[in-house]
Formats: sequence, structure tokens, C-alpha cells
Amino acid sequence: MRVSREVMAQHRKDIVAATSKMLRKHGIGGTSVIDLMRAVGLTHGGFYKHFKSKDALVAESTQKIFDDIIGTFEAQSREVGSKAALAAYVDRYLGSRHVRHPEAGCPLAAFGVDAARDSRAVRTAFKDGTSRLLALFESGLSCPKEKRREKSVELMALLSGAIVAARASGDAKLADEFLEHARRRAARIVADTR
Repeated sequence: MRVSREVMAQHRKDIVAATSKMLRKHGIGGTSVIDLMRAVGLTHGGFYKHFKSKDALVAESTQKIFDDIIGTFEAQSREVGSKAALAAYVDRYLGSRHVRHPEAGCPLAAFGVDAARDSRAVRTAFKDGTSRLLALFESGLSCPKEKRREKSVELMALLSGAIVAARASGDAKLADEFLEHARRRAARIVADTR
């Protein structure tokens, strides 16, 4: 039975959405084509009607994750201003919910290490998404323009490192320590006017 273009397009969206969650929860190696196709109610054989390869799907899903994060950040910037949007982003990022729910969080903290070892397409999607997010960070910082790139890179490293360490610690008290110290340092970076 032939499937309409609209249905095919919806299937593709569903596959990308499911993959976006699975990548953040299980990593690239822990996300199989069989499992993700099963998650959207499709057969493994139908995968190649939508994507050339798993790498192509991972790259597109990574781009979608960054697009969603950046879209939310930009909408909040329009609503409350870039400085307040950055402060809100940092607050959400360093929350215990982000530690407990990687499937809904940052790809850098969830599967960045996997991506560094993956295909060029996946690495490019990460580089592009990270660069766009850094630009938003820069727009929300208070320091002089010439220091914003440095501070935004420092902030991104602090945020992702704190989440990775909190998740890896396996101990709620230690995880809270990582988050608390990172919050204090992040607040100083965001508020720094020098």
C-alpha cells in the first residue's frame, strides 16, 4: 500500500522527534534503528525510505534539538530581553530536573562525547548548533563585547561539565554540590561587567 507524501513527512518528523529523545537518553551507540522505528510504530525496513543512514538521522536529529533549544531561547529573549533569557536558561540548565531527564535536555551534556567520535555530518551539526547557542550567550552577557566570546565559551563549558559530573556522580548529594557551585560561578559570569 502506497503512503501519501503527507504521511511520509509525518513519519519522518516522528522518527526525528523520537531519535532526539533517545539520543539524549541513551547516546548514539545506545540508539538503534530498530528501537527507534519500533518507538514510532514503524518497521525497521521502512527506515531507509526516510534516511540514507543512521548518521544522516543523527545529524538531522541533533540539528532539531539545537533548533528547539535556540528557538525557545530566542522567544524568551524577545519576551524578557537577552540578559534575562540567559539567566533563565542557566537556571533551567543547572536544575536537578535536567540531571534526571537527559532526554529533554542539552545534547552537549547528553551525547557530546559520542558525537565527537561520530561522522562529519554529526560533528558539523554539533558545531553549528553550539556556535549558534554561543552567539545567544554572548548577546545576554554584560561584559564588554571583546570579552563576550571568551565568557560564553567558559559558561557553556561550565554548564555542560556540571551536568555531566552530576549525572556521573551517582550520588544525589554530590550532584547537588556540582550544581550549586556551578550556579554560583555561572551567576558571576553572567553578571560580570568587566
